[in-house]
Amino acid sequence: MDVQTIYQKTIIFATLKHLEINQTIKDSNLPYVIHLSNVAMEILIASHHTEEFDLNFATQVALLHDTLEDTNTTFEELKLEFGIEVAEGVVALTKNGNLPKEEKMLDSLNRISKQKKEIWAVKLADRITNLQKPPKSWDNLKRTAYREEAKIILETLNGGNSYLENRLRSKIEEYEQYLD
Repeated sequence: MDVQTIYQKTIIFATLKHLEINQTIKDSNLPYVIHLSNVAMEILIASHHTEEFDLNFATQVALLHDTLEDTNTTFEELKLEFGIEVAEGVVALTKNGNLPKEEKMLDSLNRISKQKKEIWAVKLADRITNLQKPPKSWDNLKRTAYREEAKIILETLNGGNSYLENRLRSKIEEYEQYLD
């Protein structure tokens, strides 16, 4: 199946799941699908700069990366609709809600680091996309912590995708403007 068909099928599934819970981008009325499509766009561009990259797989995971964490979607649903490999990739990108907040990111990064490099790329792309202007509700402490978390992601996933690592490094530097 070509990437365009995969993209269309997957974005429709993800959009419907996020619409069920009326999810929007934090502090905006923008539909959450914009975030998902931005992550997928990073993946599409990165694929042109990356050898031996499974674009179809990475695109599906990029569009679905928040479905288990944020919606009522189940692992079984993902497995039936997109296959075990995609479902397991999404699981690796999903924070474990049973862990204390301060352990969630490192746990997820540990699970991501055991996956294919395309999963690493999705995590890098996700943080690149999220390092835009922070929500108005975030104070300087939260913004600083978010930037520091981005540095940990970059360090932990070093060697996964040089193109996206350089993009994230740049975004981290640009994010300085939002710190007091």
